Amino acid sequence: MADGTQRRLTTIVAADIAGFSRLVGNDEEGTLAAHRGHRAELIEPLLADHQGRIANTAGDSFLLEFQSAVEAVRCSMAMQDGMAKRNRNIPADRRIEYRIGINVGDVVADGNDLLGDGVNIAARLENICEPGGIALSDDAYRQVRDRIDLAWEDGGEHEVKNIARPVRVWRLGKVSAVVSTPSNDVSLALPDKPSIAVLPFDNMSGDPEQEFFADGITEDLITALSKIRWFFVIARNSTFTYKGQAIEVRQVSRELGVRYVVEGSIRKGSDRMRISAQLIDATTGRHVWAEHYDREIEDIFALQDEMTQTIVAAIEPELGAFERDRALRKPPQSLDAWETYQRGLWHMWSFTKNDNADALPLLQRARKLDPNFAAAYAYEGYSHFLNAMLGYSETPGESLAAALVAAKKAATLDDKDPAAYLTLGRVHMMQGEHDTSIAELERCLSLNPNFAAGYFAFGFALALVGRLDEALETLDTAVRLNPRDPLIWAIKALRSLIHCLLSQYEAAAESAQQSIREPRAAGYWPYAVLAAALGNLGRIEEARSAIAGALEQKPDLSISYLEMTLPTKQPGGLQQYLEGLRKAGLIE
Repeated sequence: MADGTQRRLTTIVAADIAGFSRLVGNDEEGTLAAHRGHRAELIEPLLADHQGRIANTAGDSFLLEFQSAVEAVRCSMAMQDGMAKRNRNIPADRRIEYRIGINVGDVVADGNDLLGDGVNIAARLENICEPGGIALSDDAYRQVRDRIDLAWEDGGEHEVKNIARPVRVWRLGKVSAVVSTPSNDVSLALPDKPSIAVLPFDNMSGDPEQEFFADGITEDLITALSKIRWFFVIARNSTFTYKGQAIEVRQVSRELGVRYVVEGSIRKGSDRMRISAQLIDATTGRHVWAEHYDREIEDIFALQDEMTQTIVAAIEPELGAFERDRALRKPPQSLDAWETYQRGLWHMWSFTKNDNADALPLLQRARKLDPNFAAAYAYEGYSHFLNAMLGYSETPGESLAAALVAAKKAATLDDKDPAAYLTLGRVHMMQGEHDTSIAELERCLSLNPNFAAGYFAFGFALALVGRLDEALETLDTAVRLNPRDPLIWAIKALRSLIHCLLSQYEAAAESAQQSIREPRAAGYWPYAVLAAALGNLGRIEEARSAIAGALEQKPDLSISYLEMTLPTKQPGGLQQYLEGLRKAGLIE
């Protein structure tokens, strides 16, 4: 063309941030900084890998160009997969989620900019796409359908603004050949009883605020199934690492060592909701059971009970009604209380000082909304315990006292709630009441034999009474039940302490270094156990460096503080640990 523009056939990808105005209204600087970070760290490297380029940008949106439709879809899949991982530990109301529309069409190129109907169609597809999703035009779909093994849903024809003819839309559904997370290439053996993993339910409501609702349904189903002693149930912190990912169930079976996988979705609107769920034999891909439920919101807790009983019956028909009834924890009467509780748990299990500070008022609010909500009291107590255990509290004795009050209230309200006895056991351990601690934790595990956090706590209590080999075996059980647990850093730190007490200092140093490398490692503890191991190995300069790391987390750390925090049943039970720290230069 005479004016310097030219026409060409190309693949256009239009993307924008869902709910951008709300995000900016809540935190303008943080949202814009996060968007820039995603572009620099995720999107631009993916464009380089898939031979794409940024054509136009405008605020929260950008236009990408690819010479190949196949590469455009692969890049978009990788982008959405990457965003799901980056959002994993971000609260739902602060997550940046992109909507992506892809079209193959004729465009007008004006310098680096692209114009014309081909661009307009991609932009309209992006507008009708769900957050985190991908929508294709019919022209783009024809280019990729036989080249990428994905399950596309026919979204029908749509009238779009300024386009003469309706546009057929194809949406990305479940993936057959998936963009998966890196695997450790380790297949865990199946247990000798029915084993199951409940994957995070998808939020199909188009409202990011409903993420906590979907997560809560998932977590409650895991909790209920975990209480059935015939089952081996993977803990929520492992299954939630797959959140937002399109993943093949056989991979889940290999990585978590389970036969069955439950997956599903929720769609919540007004005062009604639909929950869909399916049970799959993940070793073969065969569907065992599938159902969907339409209910009024007020029936949510009855619905959870119904789902649990149906799934149990599908896996183990011989289970009696007594065991099924036993699995159903008493639900709160208030949906607001339940959702607030879920938000509190999300923060608490992040383990940082700030997150735990955010968790405590949420858990307190949940039990104020429903004074009979035992689990809210139990985890309010656990949050107080974490403040003392991780060195966040300036008055650890007061934190433990508050934890004990809340946990006792939980046990009074529901004497079958394992979380109440988890908190009681951990508090009594820190107070030096070891026999009581072990009895409470044994009761916790009898109520829920699949409770990974309970096994970790039990292993800790065993270590402080000198039953060190048993403690290591108990930690192995915790990891098997929750192989992708974000608390793995603490398990490795505890292993380091136990190896140190067994005078196995090389193993202690290795476990401590592994703990520090874990992304959720929190507080001073991983550095302290590393310093003790290195001090006992005579690697004094390295030990002093590790002590510096511990003091950065807790400037007033001392030998006397550690003796108070980790009381042992027998005098001198921490001798090797404390001696290593003295060699590293920690003050008395």
